[in-house]
Amino acid sequence: MRWLMPLVLLEAAICAAAYLASGLGGSTTDFAVITALVNLMLVLGLYVFTGLSGVFSFGHIAFMAIGGYVAGLLTIPPVSKEVLLSGLPSFVAHAQLGTIPATLIGGGVAMVVALVLSLPLSRLDGLAAGLGTFAILIIVHVVASNWQDVTGGDAGISPIPITTTVTSALIWVVVAVALIYVLQNLKLGLRLRASREDHVAAQASGIRVSLDRAIAFGISGFVLGVGGALFAQFQGTVSPSAFYLPITFLTIAMLVVGGTKSLAGAVVGTMLLSVVGEVLRRVESGVDIAGLHVSGRAGVREVGLAVVMVAVLIFRPQGVTGGREIPWPLRRRSASGTPTEGASPGTDEPPLGEGDDRESHAKQWG
Repeated sequence: MRWLMPLVLLEAAICAAAYLASGLGGSTTDFAVITALVNLMLVLGLYVFTGLSGVFSFGHIAFMAIGGYVAGLLTIPPVSKEVLLSGLPSFVAHAQLGTIPATLIGGGVAMVVALVLSLPLSRLDGLAAGLGTFAILIIVHVVASNWQDVTGGDAGISPIPITTTVTSALIWVVVAVALIYVLQNLKLGLRLRASREDHVAAQASGIRVSLDRAIAFGISGFVLGVGGALFAQFQGTVSPSAFYLPITFLTIAMLVVGGTKSLAGAVVGTMLLSVVGEVLRRVESGVDIAGLHVSGRAGVREVGLAVVMVAVLIFRPQGVTGGREIPWPLRRRSASGTPTEGASPGTDEPPLGEGDDRESHAKQWG
C-alpha cells in the first residue's frame, strides 16, 4: 500500500488548501476556490492525454464546451427551454435531470465525441496532431456560436441551476485525481509513458501507440466534459466565448508551469497560478497599504501571470515539480540497495525536483 501514499498526500493537500482558502473569506473567496477547482478538473483532463502521451493538445476545451452544454440543457427546467430554445429535440426539451446524472452524461457525450475524433487524429503526428486538435476547438466554437436552436448562439443558454459548491467540486476533483493516479500506474499508463519517452522504441516493443493514445484521448474528454458540467452549474449560464482561447491557454500554462510529466505537477501548477491570479486580480482592483489606497491598473493580472510563467520556465524548464510525483517515503534505493533520499514509490524516476536532462522523443501521435 506504500504506492498509494503519494496519492494520499496529494489529496490531503488539495482538500486542506480548498477548505483553508474557503474559510478565510466570504462569497468572493468561495468563488475563487470553486473556479480553481474547476480549472483543476480541466488541467487533470489535459494531463491524462498530454502528460501521459507527450502529445500537446490545443483543443481539449472543446470537450469542456460539450460537457457544459449537455449538462446545462439537461438541468434547465422544461418551461424555460420551451420559451428560450423552442427548436430543441423533444427528448431534450422535456428532460430535466439531477446534477450528478447530468454531469455524468455530459462527460459521457464528450468522451464519445473524443473517441470518434481520435480516429482521424491518429493518422497525424507531431505538429500536425496539435493543429488538428486546435481545429476541433475552432469547429466546436463555430457550431456553438451558430446553432441557435440548441446552443442559443452567441448569447448562450440559461438559466442553469447553480449547484456547484466548494464541497461538490472538491469531491469531483478528489475522485478524478484518484482515478488518474491509478490509471497512470496501470499497464495502459505505463505504455503511454513509454511511448512518451521514446515513440519508436515503444512501437518496436509491440505497444500499439495509436490505440493507447486514442483511449487516453477519450478518457481525457470525459474528465474535461465533467469539468465543463461543473462550470455550467457554477456560472448558471454558458456561451461560446467561455470555451475558447483564454481558458485554453490558461489550462496549458497551468500544466506546463507545474510539470507536464506528473500528476502532482498538474495540481501544483493549477494551485500556484490560481493563487497568483487571485492576488493580482485584487491588486488590479486597488489595494490599501498602511492606510494608503493604491489604485489598480487594468491588465496587472495578465502581465503578472505572464511574468510568473516566464520565470518558472526559465529557472525550472521541467516545471515546478520537475515532472516528478510527491516522494514517499523520502528515500529511494541506490543501485547497491542502499536507501537514499527522495524517490517516488512505484516508479524508477529520480526524486521530486531533480532536473531531467533526457530529451523527449514522444512528439508524434503514432
